[in-house]
Amino acid sequence: MSLNTRPRAIALMGPTASGKSAYALELAQRLEGEIVSVDSALVYRGLDIGAAKPTREELVLVPHHLIDVREPWQPYSAAEFATDAQRAIDGIVARGKLPILAGGTGLYFRALLEGLADMPEADEAMRAQIAAEADAHGWAALHAQLAAIDPEAAARIHATDAQRIQRALEVYRLSGKPISDWQRDAKRTRFPLKVLKLALSPPQRAVLHERIEQRFDAMLEAGFLDEVRRLRALPELAAHARPLDLPAIRAVGYRQAWEYLDGDCDAASFRERAIAATRQLAKRQFTWLRGEPDAQWFDPATRRTPLDAAVAGFLGSGG
Repeated sequence: MSLNTRPRAIALMGPTASGKSAYALELAQRLEGEIVSVDSALVYRGLDIGAAKPTREELVLVPHHLIDVREPWQPYSAAEFATDAQRAIDGIVARGKLPILAGGTGLYFRALLEGLADMPEADEAMRAQIAAEADAHGWAALHAQLAAIDPEAAARIHATDAQRIQRALEVYRLSGKPISDWQRDAKRTRFPLKVLKLALSPPQRAVLHERIEQRFDAMLEAGFLDEVRRLRALPELAAHARPLDLPAIRAVGYRQAWEYLDGDCDAASFRERAIAATRQLAKRQFTWLRGEPDAQWFDPATRRTPLDAAVAGFLGSGG
């Protein structure tokens, strides 16, 4: 298929609280599109308020995909996401609709648009061993261990990102080859659609920080802590030996709420920790976005006209 005849898709990338979801909903209604969520928290059932999941009304307005596909105690990998997302996109294209990929999970975008390295599969025994080491020494110590064997991976993985630290150590221990080498040697296949990458964010970091704080307070008012209490009451989570190691519960805000309900801090400290963790997430998302040289940057709140023009130009162009 030539470049000119490939179906088109729009990727709305950006940090948390940047306005991606609202703009995706608007575009989908205006352009007869369907939304594919590219968000590692929205895949989990029960993570609604704290993950800013679309409301029931919004889900009725526009078809959404890759939302509520796993229980919060179930694993879900980037490779599974890429397979599921491609299947959803194929269906959208077959229906003559526009795929709109919206989210802030860089690994998911990379897995879908560029492909993943064919590295060793997950090994439960090895993961249990690494988790036991983390219980004994802390994830910071394991991050230091990763830095010694794979400085490149350690530089891009935060010292509190247990899931990615565990995976990087697992790959190295199983293969003797750093995960960075696996990723560098990956065989890339061309994504079958022509994609317009739009990075949505306010240019001033302080503005985003204010939005993050306001949104978190709105989540608290909407019943976020009650949502986490309901999660804690689920038998599968209540019986889990290390619920804070689950990707769903490590989602920003949820971990801090869980620790607060465990009695680890007071209400004011919980709020401060959750907002700080969200800002750190946004910082990591900015780092990922800066590695997307073909992305066009817009603030949907202040630069709507040029943003709309970029979309119209992409959809109207022949190349």
